Amino acid sequence: MMVLTRLPMGKGDLRTDATLARAVWAYPLAGAFVCAAGAVVFVLAVLVRLPASIAAVIAIGANLLASGALHEDGLADFCDGLGGGRDRERKLAIMRDSRIGAYGALGIVLSVLLRWSALTTLAEPEAVLIAWIAAGALSRGAIALPLALLPPARSDGLGVRASSPPAWSIAAALVIAVGIAVALLGIGALPLLVVVLVAAVAVTWLAWSQLGGQTGDVLGACALGAECLALVAASGRWL
Repeated sequence: MMVLTRLPMGKGDLRTDATLARAVWAYPLAGAFVCAAGAVVFVLAVLVRLPASIAAVIAIGANLLASGALHEDGLADFCDGLGGGRDRERKLAIMRDSRIGAYGALGIVLSVLLRWSALTTLAEPEAVLIAWIAAGALSRGAIALPLALLPPARSDGLGVRASSPPAWSIAAALVIAVGIAVALLGIGALPLLVVVLVAAVAVTWLAWSQLGGQTGDVLGACALGAECLALVAASGRWL
């Protein structure tokens, strides 16, 4: 929870490389929890007879509060770096800059619009609850792919401290993520699994080809991109 959210979780120390790498198994649980917070707010908003479109806005706001917008920050930096840099060094420098550019702003806007559209299409409280929790678990489990396949692109930062997770932690993350999705959606989890894999592969390939490795921003972009696509899949007619 302390890695993927802003929620206070006691005095545990996750600053060491070994601890961060071992914690990969818990990423799907953190994702499920954060998305459950947004989903519960959606359900409550609908219960007080707010329209689904308004409920979706409030729910996404609750989700952002629970996560601290960490993944949105990563996606924005990732988009700015890839869109604005001419070479690897310049891309990484832009990603480290705290200012947001046009590519980053567009990335955030598109991610919010995709989630809002998917939630309003799902509309039914039960559908939103199970789909968003499944998307949260799968999308955070997807972070294991760039961590497992890519070296750190920098010599410091979260990407370094979380790199080279043990095989058991990666396997556990995948089992937990898929297990949560299947428990909630049954065979309907398959479309979500497919699009989450596509998102993870796409971000991993872009990071490898453009940056030469992964960073914390890459991991955030992977998680948020996968979550958006999973919700889009859930809102389609495939379930």
